[in-house]
Amino acid sequence: MHKKDLDIISGLKSGFEKAYEQLFFDYYPQLTVFAKIYVQDIEMAKEIVQTVFVRIFEKRRTISIATSIKSYLYQSVKNECLNFIRHEKIHHEHIGQIKQLAENDFVEWSDKMLETELEHKIFQLINNLPEKCRKVFNMSRFEGKKNQEIAEILKISKRTVETQISKALKILRKELL
Repeated sequence: MHKKDLDIISGLKSGFEKAYEQLFFDYYPQLTVFAKIYVQDIEMAKEIVQTVFVRIFEKRRTISIATSIKSYLYQSVKNECLNFIRHEKIHHEHIGQIKQLAENDFVEWSDKMLETELEHKIFQLINNLPEKCRKVFNMSRFEGKKNQEIAEILKISKRTVETQISKALKILRKELL
């Protein structure tokens, strides 16, 4: 690892804002272009790169980088892009299912309208869940991850995962009834 990388990592761990700023200004533009290759949308690419930098800032005191900072950043952005693509794929599958229902002669117009409004409301409610609760719920319901897997990824207990899912379902039930 280069001395510059070691200095930046040391600065991050010590809480020096300049180290974080240096990292951001050195890599943000090129990482945004890199992310755009995956997501095909510059605004989404910017958002993804910003998410990676926010995570680095949040974990700055405990960050562990075995490779170069550049490799770490590119891998982090790639992973975040792939997560976004997976989420979009699931979202499009749901939209495809709704479109298929719309083409079905058995479904009446009012039913289709109500279903669309209900799905929209559900997605809004999910997006309004507390961040940790929303993240756990999305991983469980939309990414198909098991509770233990979610716990390991988020470094929380399996019981916390179960509690967050239960909390999300309770909020959704309350708001939908």
